[in-house]
Amino acid sequence: MSEIKGTNRLQGHLPTIGIRPAIDGRLGGVRESLEDQTMNMAKNVAAFYEKSLRHPDGSPVECVIADRCIGGVAEAAMAAEKFRKEGQAYPNIIKDGLELK
Repeated sequence: MSEIKGTNRLQGHLPTIGIRPAIDGRLGGVRESLEDQTMNMAKNVAAFYEKSLRHPDGSPVECVIADRCIGGVAEAAMAAEKFRKEGQAYPNIIKDGLELK
């Protein structure tokens, strides 16, 4: 892939892409059976985006993944705070191993 050169017309911090790995919050086998698969899919999506997408100035985008799968309100709030601090702009949601659009 050839390198794209450009200028940064954006002011301030370049936006990042936030990935929220959402999962069925029911404990007792449902959540536990899908947690690793869902988090691994979120990591694979982040790697794909970082490899494939560029900002207008040619620099690669950065992805931020929630620290844990989101199965309830408290985990969603923790993820929202992390993304706010990281300058996240465009979320992708991975739900039970499937990417939602």
